[in-house]
Amino acid sequence: MYKIKNSKDLASLINYTNLNNMISEAEMKEFLNKALELEFNSVTINPTYVPLAKEVLADSNIKVGSVIGFPLGCENIESKIAEATTLIDKGVDEVNAVINLNYVVNEKYDLIEDDAKQLKDAVGDKTLKMIIESKIHEDDQKANIVMGLEKAGVDYIKTSTGFLTPNHIYEIVNDINIFQKYAPKTKIEVYDGIDIWKMAHQVLTAGADLIASNNGYEIVSKYKDLRENTQVKPKPITL
Repeated sequence: MYKIKNSKDLASLINYTNLNNMISEAEMKEFLNKALELEFNSVTINPTYVPLAKEVLADSNIKVGSVIGFPLGCENIESKIAEATTLIDKGVDEVNAVINLNYVVNEKYDLIEDDAKQLKDAVGDKTLKMIIESKIHEDDQKANIVMGLEKAGVDYIKTSTGFLTPNHIYEIVNDINIFQKYAPKTKIEVYDGIDIWKMAHQVLTAGADLIASNNGYEIVSKYKDLRENTQVKPKPITL
């Protein structure tokens, strides 16, 4: 079970994310400096800004991640491998890849597993996170997908691209339960519109290993205000 004592602990469990395809370089620098300020576990950004992120975050322990096959996942595996190796050449620590959703519709789970295995071989010792877009899958589909991803040796199963989010915390907890049952050795990253620290707490308590959020700065800042900026002046004791 996770333990959070302060805002730094909370930030260490958050992947601060910005996949806005219309963000300017100045806005990206602002985003990265916010990541530096609160010392997040990692950032996930579009491939264009990976070199900038490596420069800004060079003296920190913040990992840099980017995306391939994003957001539809329907590219062939050769294209995804080419994207992945290009990102690694640019210095990424983490590759986030969307599974081929056409394979899910056609119940070709063996091909999802094979794609993931080839990607893991391609990224080597870098972290591979496979995105399954759980909002649009039935529970039995999720179980079949994650079993194959675990067999392929991926590092994380990620719940969403961020384009489709669940209606309720119970949907997220249900996904976590399925992942833990059918892929018990693989870590879980939840990216499902988590925008307040109370929801972050619920998701981590339910068993997620990491949270990905566009609102990471707001989550940690508000938690910091609550836990670390309270000013209390005790009254003097009189005998």
